[in-house]
Amino acid sequence: MATENIRRAVVAGQFYPADPDELKGMIDEFLSNVPAQPGLKNILGLVCPHAGYVYSGQTAAYAYKTVQGNEYDAVIVIAPSHRDPIEGASIWNKGAYQTPLGLVPVNEALASEIMALEPAIQATQYGHRMEHSLEVQLPFLQRTVRNLTIIPIVIQDYSLSNLKRIARAIARASKGKKILLVASTDLYHGENYKQCLDNSKFTLEKITKLEPEQLFDSFESGKSQACGAGPVVIVEMIAKELGANKAKLLAQTNSNDVMGQRGGYVVGYGAVAIYRNSPEQNGKKEVGIDMGLSLEDKKQLMEIARKSIEAAVKGEKIPDFKVTSSILKENRGAFVTIHKKNQLRGCIGYIVGYKPLHLTVKEMAQAAALRDPRFPPVRPAELKDLHLEISVLTPIQPIKNIEEIEVGKHGIIIERGYNSGLLLPQVATENNWDRTTFLEHTCQKAGLPVNSWKESDTVIKIFSADVFSQDDVK
Repeated sequence: MATENIRRAVVAGQFYPADPDELKGMIDEFLSNVPAQPGLKNILGLVCPHAGYVYSGQTAAYAYKTVQGNEYDAVIVIAPSHRDPIEGASIWNKGAYQTPLGLVPVNEALASEIMALEPAIQATQYGHRMEHSLEVQLPFLQRTVRNLTIIPIVIQDYSLSNLKRIARAIARASKGKKILLVASTDLYHGENYKQCLDNSKFTLEKITKLEPEQLFDSFESGKSQACGAGPVVIVEMIAKELGANKAKLLAQTNSNDVMGQRGGYVVGYGAVAIYRNSPEQNGKKEVGIDMGLSLEDKKQLMEIARKSIEAAVKGEKIPDFKVTSSILKENRGAFVTIHKKNQLRGCIGYIVGYKPLHLTVKEMAQAAALRDPRFPPVRPAELKDLHLEISVLTPIQPIKNIEEIEVGKHGIIIERGYNSGLLLPQVATENNWDRTTFLEHTCQKAGLPVNSWKESDTVIKIFSADVFSQDDVK
């Protein structure tokens, strides 16, 4: 890696320890002080402070604890420029950022895709050279995210038009990928402790409403204060486009409280998680994975499925659908499942992405209604009682060890000779099966003895899916 493409650590020994072991110990201690939040899943974005670790490290740990152990295609860190003037946004698009814990590689392919979508996002070292607000996020990410790659972006132009342009490009490039967004910001800066408490509380309440344009107005009017106001608005815009619908305050404090004083200069800190409300939180067990489909993507797929079924069952011409979302145009496998009064009424799909996703759903919806050999064709009188579910599949991969199968996350394909059977991830969850029972039922689906999964000539493959029903997109 060319040395000019490595952004060297510049605030190690100032904002956080320069010694790797001391730094690891400090971060791990911060994380150990944070209680687990098992109900908080499908996190798309974090809002984190960027002061010295002795001041804000414990607050930041509340955010990073929620993603500990996760893996992403990339983590996009958006930070303010405290020193360099920047038009549009500055992206470090090659090489790596350095911290005492090692190099953090840049996801160069995604960086190039983002820049290609928006000329205002330029590859430059301005904003990166001496900036602490982005650098201080990285050691936390190194201790919590597996196989970490980043997209480092710094901005200074907080005009609404600029924020929208940047958010739009990043959201488009992120569709279909598993992305974590991080907005780097501190809150109130000033001499009034009571004002810090009140204004930080007000600002965090605005942030957790997840209404980015209203949040922007609050920053513009001065009612809310944050040095990283622009990054927060951008992250909320992107996260909502990718399907986020909730934000939760995780921690709030300030420099005076942390240091045990009540006078002098004071800075507010907060940690917020932005996430997609999961089925588990709606009284259902969570199934599958988040594949980057936005709420609007899912709504359109459900509309395509519903209208295609209605037209096919009535013998009418299947309507054409105007599709603009790039992820709906990607070749992906998908299943459409039909229930009637909680009973299966049809389920057919492609396990491999032969066609664009919107066409796959259009065709499989008709097939599930009319051509599932297990059921008679759906009749017009039944249409009002049908409940639809769509499963968008990941690529299929063979496994050698059944320990790789995670019930609730994976579907299974069993192949032996000319026999083949498939069960979707939600089948095991809905029936409360363990791994062995899931394997046995998949063997039965393939027309094989239940213990065939143990045989050496049996091929076991797994996949996951983004599973959503019509109730999830209302």
